Amino acid sequence: MEQQLEEIRDQQKASWDKFSPGWKKWDELMMDFLKPMGDEIIQLLQPKATDVVLDIAAGTGEPGLSIATKVTNGKVIITDLSEDMLAIARENAMLRGITNIETQACDVCELPFADNTFDAISCRFGFMFFPDMLLAAKEMARVLKPGGRIATAVWNGPEKNFWVTATMGTINRNMELPPPPPGAPGMFRCAQDGLITDLFQQAGLKNIKQTEVTGKLNSKTTDEYWNVMTEVAAPIVAALSKADEAMKAKIKKEVYEAVNQRYPDGNVQIDSSALVIYGEK
Repeated sequence: MEQQLEEIRDQQKASWDKFSPGWKKWDELMMDFLKPMGDEIIQLLQPKATDVVLDIAAGTGEPGLSIATKVTNGKVIITDLSEDMLAIARENAMLRGITNIETQACDVCELPFADNTFDAISCRFGFMFFPDMLLAAKEMARVLKPGGRIATAVWNGPEKNFWVTATMGTINRNMELPPPPPGAPGMFRCAQDGLITDLFQQAGLKNIKQTEVTGKLNSKTTDEYWNVMTEVAAPIVAALSKADEAMKAKIKKEVYEAVNQRYPDGNVQIDSSALVIYGEK
């Protein structure tokens, strides 16, 4: 792997390790938020009882743990760059009495598995952050059995994801942040219609289809929304760390105004939209 891509990967590993306490704290809320996308992935993969499934970039364990409850005579290998996130996944498995999982910290661009190993692969909100997305897609295809199924979720455009833009948009209006290089990892990197479909085709997958799935971040209050975003969203925390106290206060005030204007009744359930892409080997 090129040195630049290795550096991106190492930065991401450090970032996810750092934010694992926030993800653990807000796990119930975030897993509820992301559940519709995981449900769609599972619906498309149709896991069979004896399947061996790979869940990539699984973080605290979903949708791999839910898949494990369906492959009762099979198993799920849950992977992530961050060992700290996988520790939470193992804890979640233990709490739910799920025993047919293994966890492995690894890089999607260098999967430590033999060719034709898995019946199905899930990857919920990983592609946007992979340094080399085509290499990642090819690696997934390599370890998938002939006839195997793969499904991934990526975020749709910013105009359909106020849960991100309410805060990031306010930060960008107030701070002179350097724009990321074209194609750099980021939330909306895969929002372009057909981008993942094209990657799947280049990786040799077939019967590819794409669907839109919506969800809601049910934070209930603006306070809780702000706390979640400043404890689990790495780009937001990184940007705010460069602001002085006066600027942080201004940004927080404007975010609150934007959210309260959108949800005047105080019931903060923020819409989201993702694209789920399916393919077969």
